[in-house]
Amino acid sequence: MTALLLIPLLVPFAVPAAARRCLDRLTPVAALWALTLTVLVLAGCSVAALGALVLTGLLKLPFLAGLGDLVQPLRTPSDLVVLPLAAAATGLLTLGAGTVVRSALRQLRAFRAARTEADGRPAAGDLCVIESPHPDAYALPGRPHRIVVTTGMLRSLGADEREVLFAHERAHNAGGHHRFLVVAELAAHCHPGLRPVRAVIALAAERAADEAAAAVVGDRRLTARALARAALASSSVRSDRPDFAPAATTGPVPQRVAALLAAPSGHGRAAPWIALLLAACATASAGTAATGILAFHHEVEVAQGEEPR
Repeated sequence: MTALLLIPLLVPFAVPAAARRCLDRLTPVAALWALTLTVLVLAGCSVAALGALVLTGLLKLPFLAGLGDLVQPLRTPSDLVVLPLAAAATGLLTLGAGTVVRSALRQLRAFRAARTEADGRPAAGDLCVIESPHPDAYALPGRPHRIVVTTGMLRSLGADEREVLFAHERAHNAGGHHRFLVVAELAAHCHPGLRPVRAVIALAAERAADEAAAAVVGDRRLTARALARAALASSSVRSDRPDFAPAATTGPVPQRVAALLAAPSGHGRAAPWIALLLAACATASAGTAATGILAFHHEVEVAQGEEPR
């Protein structure tokens, strides 16, 4: 049982290497979905495995075993292994829960401030212009969705480049990319091995919006130039927007510009293998976590005297 519960804690460390190749082998939208679903499964399985390890350690203590209606404390092959693992799992769950709460509160405050500012300004459709000399633009989720752009950003771009910027941010809102970013953020707090994947998911969201904007304006070079100029204009400005509000100027902009200027990739034969590799990681994690939890449940039933040993 204990060995099975360790596998979901080890699998996430193998994912970042595959994630970095995802955007080279899959379309941005496909990579965004594949990576987000993978980290969602892996994060959930790692938390479940940690929880099972914590309960295993707790139910080995006679007092807590009695509170759980166990006839005898939970039996495991080696207390010298299980109890330290249970203690470590308790610490990791506590640390993860604390960072999730702190991050959620910080992001909620930033979102409320941005939403209040946007709702207090007149809007032209989904476009909200804020008077500020600091260039900034981002897609603000909520009801209704908003595209927030400062006057400083508008002055930094030409008319055709502004249309690219608006198309990019509208693609973020239309694709619900903030949801992918929230999942990536939560997964990063659940397991340290998933933290590098958070940046890849953010890049995939930006690449998907880049391609959507290029399709709307019909000019990939114009799209690349607009994004580069917007990024240069805002490079020295620190935005107060929430992290899950995607923006055209975030991420490795030179890499995104290079992708737009390059010929669209056909994503060859390796594409299915990347997706299969991610699916295999998620399946292995889910399978071993489920098996380990079922084994734990069986041991609890035995300790309760409900089944013969």
